[in-house]
Amino acid sequence: MEIVTVRNLSFTYPLRGEKALTDISFSVESGDYLAVCGGTGSGKSTLLYMLKKELTPRGDLAGEILFEGKRLAEIGDKDSACKIGYVMQRPEQQLVTDKVWHELSFGLENINVPSNVIHRKVAEMASYFGIEGWFEMPVDSLSGGQKQLLNLAAVMVMNPKVLILDEPTAQLDPVAAVDFLETVARLNRDMGITVILVEHRLEHVLPQCNKLLVLEDGRAVAFGKTRSVISSLEKNEQVLAGMPAAVRLYNSFHFTDECPISTGEGSLWIRKHFSNRDPRPKEKVKRSFAGPALELKDLWFKYGRKEHDVLRGTALTVYEGEIFCILGGNGSGKSTALSCAAGLLKPYHGEVRIFGKNISEYKNMLWGRELSMLPQDVQTVFLKNTVKEELEDSGACESLSVYDLKPLLDSHPYDLSGGQQQLLALTKAIASRPRLLLLDEPTKGVDTYTKERLIGLLKQYRDEGMTLVIVTHDAEFAAQIADRCALFFRGAVTSVDAPEAFFSENNFYTTAVNRMTRDYFDGCVTLDDVKEVCEKNHD
Repeated sequence: MEIVTVRNLSFTYPLRGEKALTDISFSVESGDYLAVCGGTGSGKSTLLYMLKKELTPRGDLAGEILFEGKRLAEIGDKDSACKIGYVMQRPEQQLVTDKVWHELSFGLENINVPSNVIHRKVAEMASYFGIEGWFEMPVDSLSGGQKQLLNLAAVMVMNPKVLILDEPTAQLDPVAAVDFLETVARLNRDMGITVILVEHRLEHVLPQCNKLLVLEDGRAVAFGKTRSVISSLEKNEQVLAGMPAAVRLYNSFHFTDECPISTGEGSLWIRKHFSNRDPRPKEKVKRSFAGPALELKDLWFKYGRKEHDVLRGTALTVYEGEIFCILGGNGSGKSTALSCAAGLLKPYHGEVRIFGKNISEYKNMLWGRELSMLPQDVQTVFLKNTVKEELEDSGACESLSVYDLKPLLDSHPYDLSGGQQQLLALTKAIASRPRLLLLDEPTKGVDTYTKERLIGLLKQYRDEGMTLVIVTHDAEFAAQIADRCALFFRGAVTSVDAPEAFFSENNFYTTAVNRMTRDYFDGCVTLDDVKEVCEKNHD
């Protein structure tokens, strides 16, 4: 039975010449798990907004959307609130109360459910999601993963028939992201919830979903059963770049057997077709660096006198002309350390030195040519009413971006997709060509094809003498771009190493390629690594 039907849907935002969506048609049956994928700005988030009538943006709309056979715009507000659940990309945007228990009960209170029923439903949902331990905590004290899990639980307590999720793991660390996606798959599998999900982390999603919709420039280029759609994408380089490592590796060779989708299938496929007589990729050339660009010396920091320490003796050194990536769990202190390095926060103990000088010596001369930063919440850097004004204000030009901003010049920055906002803010941060560039989650919401172009641009700046310090949850990105990687845990750096050693020795903070090749090939952490070794071992 079809639960969501989309027919010939087209949509254009106000003051935009080009359509955001063009003639899209597909249907979702009850119990389906549909993944929606595509490049940055391809219309994924816009499509999801259309499926929740309260979020439908203003603009010119053509075509129709049906929910359980009725036009979506005509279903009652209560049915829309209860039957169609929606989880946003940024956890903080969806939280509306002060305590965890109140967040869980808020929706039920608003539809006038009796208090005894609320207590029962909330207790059941808290138990299912493992929330009992932080049931009475303030929501602002939760980690990013806990906040997003709370959002999901608060939606599920309403007993929806359809669960819509827009890049729900974009701000989660790898462990929290996998846990969250496993929970979504369990809801689909065990409770029959229909899931419609937009996600760039397809390594974990594609093995779970039974249907796939691919968007490109606002058009549906493929829709159907997951394996059938993947098989049809072999000549679409841009879309294929966003597929799991196993799919991309398969398409690099010319075998005719079934394409592997999951990491496990990829591992078996490699062992079937390639020997391991020469199991290591060519050793990478070690780069030499000049003096320290950034030094954090025994930093201690807390956000309030009665709060716990977020940084606990943090110490690290980043050298001039280096790309240094920092990974770690939500709440481990990564972003706080970066803000201290930028002078936005002041530690109560320890020292920050930039290019050999104490940060206090720079006074008002630090920002600009010496240092620039991309914050985690990129909306905080937008000060103007249009993209064009933002670029002009920072002295940036469109050529600095790895993404074509021309069609967006007259748009308000807040009207862009999450990935487009990310790339606009990054373009502004790079504009001054600083000696030290600090980036907090630069690839959030950015598709893999654009990410690869971004890697090339940032490496070019490094080769020209720029130093980059990058906080990221994206292990694949870090493995491709970093000269060294560090792992943060409980406010301190626990280890620093080159990517090939760092990711080969980790179990969770590692890449899909390494998980796929571990115990068969040695030191493979990127797709290029495994391609090289496979070619050497192809009989």
